[in-house]
Amino acid sequence: MKTIGPLVRGRETVVIDASMSVRDAARLMSDQHIGAVPVRDGERLVGIFTERDVMARVVAQARSPETTSVGDVMSTDLVVADVNESHDTCLRRLQQARVRHLIVLDRGTLAGILSLRDLLNVELNEKDEALTWLNAYVHYIPADLSTSKTKG
Repeated sequence: MKTIGPLVRGRETVVIDASMSVRDAARLMSDQHIGAVPVRDGERLVGIFTERDVMARVVAQARSPETTSVGDVMSTDLVVADVNESHDTCLRRLQQARVRHLIVLDRGTLAGILSLRDLLNVELNEKDEALTWLNAYVHYIPADLSTSKTKG
């Protein structure tokens, strides 16, 4: 069973403070090419701020991005996983929750964040690897079998 730990190790995780303005958070997310960021209040993880939050809770409600804090519009129902969980389990969890980002914890501490795309890429890579092995198996003809058939 492959776990999600290696997917988050070595990755920089951008984290923002709940008091940051939506405008500054959106600019940071745009600069970093990310669709979601974990949100802290001090050292405590309190939510996640996503592109959906911007659209549904700021733009659609005509709130000012300059004066609205992330803490006022972030999602607080976090979908979390432990670094030791399998990517299959995590993929199902995201699908059931109908969200695209997963907060990853290591012994209760933020270890990183994964997107649905990250987990689907693992799934596709595993399928590609299996197809390669199956192709090699189907096309492999042992040397002793090929010589015995031509003599017979």
